[in-house]
Order: sequence, then structure tokens, then C-alpha cells
Amino acid sequence: MEFIILTGMSGAGKSTALKMLEDIGFLCVDNMPIGLVEKFADLAYSGSGERKKTALGIDVRSGEHLDELQDVLDRMEAKGEHYKILFLDADDHTLVKRYKESRRKHPLAGQDPLLVGIGRERDRMQFLKNEADYIIDTSRLLTRDLRAQLKKIFLEGEDFKSLNVSIVSFGFKYGLPEDADLVFDVRFLPNPFYVEELKPLSGKDAPVRHYVMDSPDTAIFIGKIVDLLQFLMPRYVAEGKNDLVVCVGCTGGRHRSVAVAEELYKQLRETGMYAFRLDHRDLEKEK
Repeated sequence: MEFIILTGMSGAGKSTALKMLEDIGFLCVDNMPIGLVEKFADLAYSGSGERKKTALGIDVRSGEHLDELQDVLDRMEAKGEHYKILFLDADDHTLVKRYKESRRKHPLAGQDPLLVGIGRERDRMQFLKNEADYIIDTSRLLTRDLRAQLKKIFLEGEDFKSLNVSIVSFGFKYGLPEDADLVFDVRFLPNPFYVEELKPLSGKDAPVRHYVMDSPDTAIFIGKIVDLLQFLMPRYVAEGKNDLVVCVGCTGGRHRSVAVAEELYKQLRETGMYAFRLDHRDLEKEK
């Protein structure tokens, strides 16, 4: 029997994740009253149900009764009704953006600013995050990326590694990315900007990519970054870090940084470690 409690921050994608779990064979129930959770678990484990995979969505909408959930979970464990907790999170900036786009009202904001409601929710949900078996930060995840992670965990049975790695190319002339964790400067590489036929192209185009990658320094540099990240990533996970932003910068963010970020993304994905995403922040600014 596989019993998943799906929870997390409002706006982090719980409803979407429930639909995805349903697609891979889970019986999904959302926002069940806390007082019924134990009875529901008893029924699921009694063998009278047809489904052997169950996902139960719980969030802050349970109100004051949410505080009773810990006692319910303790009683379930005592009866041998084992469960896993999947906690979806996102940074405050992303949650605010999603709420504004959807024009929804935060359940704990009341008449206060949205960030106040988000802060209250973090406090209320912290005990579930502390006990979570899986924590997925959806701040930079596309829907397909979230689906891929859920399939790996609950369908393919792969070990879960809770780290989302964003590879971001940028131009120094436009400033450093605000959320950068690691920054690599590739302005020492030959610059396609000064080659007439390459200037209008970008690092996504084969001629520019070949020009950048043909430099012996490029392969050495990328190899060192990959080695460094393979050393760092499991240590970030061990310290509880869920999100890593690796930035690669050149002057304008169109040629060298794009080509290197593309290759770095390709090589890291081939390692099979963690979840990777590629973003070219300033690619369109130099047109």
C-alpha cells in the first residue's frame, strides 16, 4: 500500500500535482477534513478498497483543525498505516506572482498584504515540511518538469534527490541575476560578437556554438564546472538546499554564455542527477 500525503504552500502546485498522481494510478482526494483522515486511512489499509496507491491532499484550508493532524499521523503510524509526505514549496516572489496572475485571495491574508498571509502559512505548515519525505521547490519548474519528477519518484521508483538546478546564461552589462548562487564568467573565451557573420546569431546557433566550443579552453572550463557541481550538489542536498541557480555570464548574454550554458546543461542532464532547467535571461536583449 502506498499512501501519500500531498501538502505544501498555496500556489506551489498541489492541485496540479494531484492531477498528475491521478494520471499515474493514484486514487486522489483533496482537502478532506482532518477529522476524517484517520478513518479514510483505515479504509484504505483495510483491503476493502480497490486501489493500492492513494494520495491525500491537505493544506492550510483545514483551518484550526490542521493542528490536529500530527496526532492523527502518529496514530496511523502506531497502527502500521505507513505514509509518505510530499511537500511542494516555492519562494515568496514566485507565490506572489502566481497569486497576482490568478487573482486569487490568499486564505490567510485577510485584509493584510499578500506576503503577510504567505508568512502565516509558512508558520502553520512548517511541521509538515519538517517531516516531509520529499520536498519539491516548484519556483523554477515547468509543468513538464514537475510531472517528470513525480513519475521518477512514484512510478519509476528512483531515489529522490531534492534539488532543482537552474542553469542561467546572462550578460554582465545587464547586471547579475538576483537569485544567483554560483556565477561563472566566460568573458575570457573568444568572442563571436567580433566575427561579422556570427554577430547576428546566438549561442543556440550551430556556427556560434562551434566557434565557442572549438577553443581548447572551453572544454577544460566546462569540465571543471561539471566536476565542481558534482562535488557540491549532494552536499547542498545534505544541508537541505532545494534550489541551486548556476549562472554563466558574458558581456551581452547572447553568444558565449549561451553556448556554454547549453553545453553545461547537456552534460549535467546526462549524469542523471537531480532536476535541471535551462534559461537564457538576456538572449533577446541583444537583437
